[in-house]
Amino acid sequence: MSAEWEALENAAGHSFRDRGLLCRALTHKSYSHEQSAPGRPAAADNEQLEFLGDSILGFLVSELLLQRYPALSEGRLSRLTAHFVSAAHLHEVAKRLNVGSHLLLGHGEELSGGRNKKGLLADAVEALLAAIYLDAGLEAARQFVVGQVAGDLGTEHGAAEPPLTNFKSALQEVAHARRLPSPRYIIVGETGPEHEKTFIMEVHLGRGWSAQAEAPTKKAAGQKAAQLLLEKLASSSLEA
Repeated sequence: MSAEWEALENAAGHSFRDRGLLCRALTHKSYSHEQSAPGRPAAADNEQLEFLGDSILGFLVSELLLQRYPALSEGRLSRLTAHFVSAAHLHEVAKRLNVGSHLLLGHGEELSGGRNKKGLLADAVEALLAAIYLDAGLEAARQFVVGQVAGDLGTEHGAAEPPLTNFKSALQEVAHARRLPSPRYIIVGETGPEHEKTFIMEVHLGRGWSAQAEAPTKKAAGQKAAQLLLEKLASSSLEA
């Protein structure tokens, strides 16, 4: 196991003084529950580290953006930050570092493809960042973020605009810019059997704008509805 962890340390650019922190960052709750003896509390998993890493990541990405691009608007800074802390981007980081192969998973999670699950891998990257912070401090965490998470912030000519993935955040920015109340999301229907539901979400902005979309999860349905409403707003601006 130590040789495998060394490969991950080399990829991440940090050698742990306390390998226990690295082990905890890679331990999913399914594994800790399986390993716990009856009558004893579950062994430590990476959930608390993921919580800490989420906060550290947001701070360090925002700090880096402000240092590198002091002239950017608040809206564009928000979009860039949302991209680099998104599960989709962290999933790509995890794949590049081969985090999935190092995870400690319970039997059920292993069988269900946990090593390739986007959310699980994104959480593990955040837990890894927190472990680096606890092991060696903020500067070591900053180096990990610069080297592994936000290394493609653009060129000397300006920040590269990432693909928009958080449509709800983008719609919130539009509402703020137009001095409108925050968008309202309402579940207007559910279809399908309990194990395979489809949720229908409707979003309203101000008095005259709305859109509706459906998806297998409430979160995805909300994102799709926000995307459709953004497209309506963009078309309206072009026609005006």
